[in-house]
Amino acid sequence: MNLWITVAIVTITYLGIAIGRWPLIKSNRATISLMGVGLLLVFGQIQFEELVDFIDFDTLVLLFSMMIINANLKMAGFFTWAGGALVKSTRSPRIFLLAEILLVGLLSALFVNDTICLMFTPFVLNLALSIGRNPIPYLIALATASNIGSVATLTGNPQNMIVGIASGISYLDFSRALLPVAILGLGSVWLVITRFYRYEFEPGTFPALPPSEEVLNRWMLVKVLVITGGMLVAFLAGVSIALASFLAACLLLFTRRNSPQTVFAEFDWSLLVFFSGLFIVSGALEANGVTHRLFELTDLGKKTNIWSFSLITVVLSNLVSNVPAVLLLRPVVQLLPDPTAGWLTLAAASTLAGNLTLLGSVANLIVAEIADRYRVTLSFWEYTKAGLVITCLSLLTGILYIAAFIWK
Repeated sequence: MNLWITVAIVTITYLGIAIGRWPLIKSNRATISLMGVGLLLVFGQIQFEELVDFIDFDTLVLLFSMMIINANLKMAGFFTWAGGALVKSTRSPRIFLLAEILLVGLLSALFVNDTICLMFTPFVLNLALSIGRNPIPYLIALATASNIGSVATLTGNPQNMIVGIASGISYLDFSRALLPVAILGLGSVWLVITRFYRYEFEPGTFPALPPSEEVLNRWMLVKVLVITGGMLVAFLAGVSIALASFLAACLLLFTRRNSPQTVFAEFDWSLLVFFSGLFIVSGALEANGVTHRLFELTDLGKKTNIWSFSLITVVLSNLVSNVPAVLLLRPVVQLLPDPTAGWLTLAAASTLAGNLTLLGSVANLIVAEIADRYRVTLSFWEYTKAGLVITCLSLLTGILYIAAFIWK
């Protein structure tokens, strides 16, 4: 094994993941992560027999289970119903924006934020375009609120799932620590969007909306909500989040109404492939001593404070995306003066950093790509001018809170 060959392969892989493709070939993040694994095998940097050891199966089971839950919620019409209720209860643009931010933040905390963006982006676009409003501020609010809201729980986003499995922090303790960070961050979204797009949020009311054609499956919705509620209770009771979510998913698959093919058709299978490859690529760095050498050079350890650790997390999250950043920083957390506070800081900073640019998180890209199908362009710079300020405000308030009440 050669340290520099490992570094070169992992760097090329991470750059491809950050950009979303490799030049000259048709690829996405999932195929890039797999090709990175292939290159590591070809050049003898890892052994085929080691691959299983690198994969965090608890995280994959949790992600798989949340996909089943989200698929059932979608088929029951929950997201359409929630969006319709939002419009009926708010008529002015400012109140609608506030309700959108709070609802998206709440749902992103309970379920995976990428899925919330996938479900709500078409709703926001259809609403804005049907009543002649500019959809851009509502789309930026959707993306940033989903990222910030997901900070509050272990199941809010993939990087939190990794932190939860690796740290052993309970669902309740995690939420108790980071819920205030999420609330402060959501406030910054409303403040920045209403200031940057003042013309859109002048006093006035929305016109009446046409009735929705989608039908709410009440029986299925009740079933999903009861089982999901039981899962959340299990989380709070200290049951393993991977086990509790998997059992909830199994109960939802026990049905006479929906075929497995219908449920699995809603899955993002490439996301599971992407994570599997990413675990192996990141594991190769640690196994070959690259991570240890990097931390020696940067002098991360007992003398590291919350500000330097947060800065490293933010920079790394925007260079290689937040999930790879968390995987890379996992080994160093145990070297910090307070590992528990370190895990919480890592979860918060890596997630909040995702709002900095359009490329900062998968949720942002989902919103932009769906908008493009509606011929609405959410450009890199249009997003970044608001995202930069939101990120600075949410990180500042969040890290100040963690420094004052959590970091020892």
